Amino acid sequence: MVDEKTWRQILDRDPAARIVYGVATTGIFCRPSCSSRRPLKTNLRIFATVEDARLAGFRPCLRCKPDAPGRSLDDKLTSMLRLIEDNPGRRIPLVELGRGAGMSAFRAQKNFKAAFGVSPLAYQNALRARQLRVGLRKGGTVTDSIYDAGFNASSQVYKGTNLGMTPARFAAGGRGELICHCEQKTAFGWLIAGATARGLCWLALADSKLDAVQSLQSEFPAAVLKRDAALGGSIRAAIAAIETGKQIDPPLDLRGTAFQLRVWSALQKIPRGNTLTYGQLARKMGLPDSARAVARACATNRVALFVPCHRIVGANGSPTGYRWGVERKIQILQAERG
Repeated sequence: MVDEKTWRQILDRDPAARIVYGVATTGIFCRPSCSSRRPLKTNLRIFATVEDARLAGFRPCLRCKPDAPGRSLDDKLTSMLRLIEDNPGRRIPLVELGRGAGMSAFRAQKNFKAAFGVSPLAYQNALRARQLRVGLRKGGTVTDSIYDAGFNASSQVYKGTNLGMTPARFAAGGRGELICHCEQKTAFGWLIAGATARGLCWLALADSKLDAVQSLQSEFPAAVLKRDAALGGSIRAAIAAIETGKQIDPPLDLRGTAFQLRVWSALQKIPRGNTLTYGQLARKMGLPDSARAVARACATNRVALFVPCHRIVGANGSPTGYRWGVERKIQILQAERG
């Protein structure tokens, strides 16, 4: 009998499926991604490996060549990411993207979106927006930075760049953007909270008060920074959430790509005291092939503790990869577990 999950993989021609299927009426076995006509469910025989299919007397399909050495889906996705990231100033057509990964344009689009939660075009736009930020921070003119980042017209910049402000304002290091802040010493080091009118935009851990303030200044070097003791409440709430489980959710001003925002939202759903690996979080998001992209999104989290990226651990359970220091991450996890 063929279970429904396997049958659906075959119907959908799922390239991530790790099985091969034989067709009793033809004696041929295929990969689920084969473009041949779908067989009747009653004629299917499912095998874990190519060798199992051969031992059962089936011969390989000449169309999908299931016995030919090939790259895994992860490798193909990585090649698409690399092609995009190596050409941030150029829009990569789907046909070119698929050709480099050994699949059709349709499959390239479908697999990329399934893995990373956004289309290749949206991902390219996000990279161009990042390059625009870099150009503006380096002091380039707004016009030059826009075109150097690969935007064909200045009007494109206002669609999904997630600057949180106009390019001209961002170029000025956030000039005119009022960010209130407060610093306090905690059991985990100095904690600084920064907030715009929209909500908390920065919550960072540091070794000293000076380091804490400088972390905010480096993000918005020309913003108007104003000390506000009232933000100490957000710091105390963050610590209480870690040490006692008392949950207070202040408004957050999170700025990122659609995929980053999706990862940060998923992080907030991990219960206190629990941990997940990057792969487990990716699977919970319904994106089992996006562990690498999830890791990158965790690394860019700007709001510690309230967006608990400290609850993500390595595949072997080790507390690796924390923006504010692995030793501090161990302390926080120990506090959560009591």
